[in-house]
Amino acid sequence: MTVLLYEEFGTGLHRESSLIRHALGNAHDEALVAGLAGGIGFMYFVFEYPERPPLATIVAQAHPEPWVQVALGRLHVPYDATRSTKPRWGRVRAALDEGQPVFCVVDRSSLPWHEAAAPMPGADAYTVVIAGYEGDDLFIEDGAAAPYRIDREEFGAAWSAHPTGRHQLVVPTGPAEADPDVDGAVAATVKHLTGPVLGNRFDVNFGLSGMARLSADLRDTTTAAGWEQRFGASPEAFRGATRRLYASLEEEWTAPGATRPLYADFLDLAGRSEAAALMRASGSHWSELATLARKAAPEADAGERRALFDACAGLVDRCAELEREAAAVLAV
Repeated sequence: MTVLLYEEFGTGLHRESSLIRHALGNAHDEALVAGLAGGIGFMYFVFEYPERPPLATIVAQAHPEPWVQVALGRLHVPYDATRSTKPRWGRVRAALDEGQPVFCVVDRSSLPWHEAAAPMPGADAYTVVIAGYEGDDLFIEDGAAAPYRIDREEFGAAWSAHPTGRHQLVVPTGPAEADPDVDGAVAATVKHLTGPVLGNRFDVNFGLSGMARLSADLRDTTTAAGWEQRFGASPEAFRGATRRLYASLEEEWTAPGATRPLYADFLDLAGRSEAAALMRASGSHWSELATLARKAAPEADAGERRALFDACAGLVDRCAELEREAAAVLAV
């Protein structure tokens, strides 16, 4: 017996929003789903691991709240969220038999189609959808034009491997019960930009504060925290930093342009055209920064690296100015 809940797969502009949209029968625009989940955010950290170059990480979408639950909540779509000590295959099959897709958080690097994933890929919660099954095989939606087929036990290993998402199930259980909470979503995004986000010492790395920190680190030529020393010491470190900049702003945990153009589409839908124009302009600058990083030659000399870091810092400053203005408009 084969059960496959829907036929349209693949990612539009944003992977998680596409997962939700398909799971809900394409009843909602991708931009609406993305905006209701919080749309944009900004988190900047540089992680240090033994015997590895430093790892620059930017998350440009709303973070750290779980994207799926937030989006479903603001869509007023009822859902069942559970955790267990081991995979609940009976619950999975029962949900699928009732026409209900199953959202799971996995360790991305444990899925065979992600074996060449970016460094430390299991560090963040990675959501996929179980969209069907045939015997002991599962059909997994993960952004491709067709579902991936994987043995239940192999998928179970990836489902068990993520420390915070282990054996979590999120199952939409019915249609929307009220109109989407657009105003609540906009207010949450403003809060995430202006802070605090976590309520602890790491808030300096989030929102507009995080952008200021990134700009300062890019310009810093004297301390160990600056990009000059962290990423200019070797071609390997420089190449890793520029690749991460591009991926973080255009490909991973984001939609193109640091998710800003997609969020601008949401703001247009919400009747917030002034803020939408500001966010769209910011998105163009984030994409310009990403392009500079992508085109940087790994063997760039010290002067070329310095020029790149300064140019990127200037673009970060411009984005922060635009987004500060947009936040002020949205807060009114």
